Amino acid sequence: MTALPEDRAGILTKRAFAHIATIGPDGEPHSSPVWIDWDGEFVKFSQTTSRQKYLNLLRDARIALSVHDPDDPHRYLEIRGRVDHFDDDTDNAFINRLARKYLDEDVYPWTEPGEERVVVFVLPERTTQQ
Repeated sequence: MTALPEDRAGILTKRAFAHIATIGPDGEPHSSPVWIDWDGEFVKFSQTTSRQKYLNLLRDARIALSVHDPDDPHRYLEIRGRVDHFDDDTDNAFINRLARKYLDEDVYPWTEPGEERVVVFVLPERTTQQ
């Protein structure tokens, strides 16, 4: 694990979107924005088990993400690492916590019937910054 630069780690606790890059089944890059959480060790995000991003990470745990500071878009942090593990979010506690952070709502409003949701734990290995 790598330590995140102290002057950039705070970006991860703001309402900043992370652009997650995974490797698709044919080796092509796959990138999309997600809500994130930082616990001091792992960058975490929520994902449904039917999404391509989740399937990509099951096959290849390598991941990169970039986050820019919403208060100063010229400041950013890039993290490269691996998915350490997935936790089930069967009660939607994690996605609801992210909904409070990003939407000021207590319950995530876009839950689909029957969807299975997990929390993805990313262990940073390398960082770059601007």
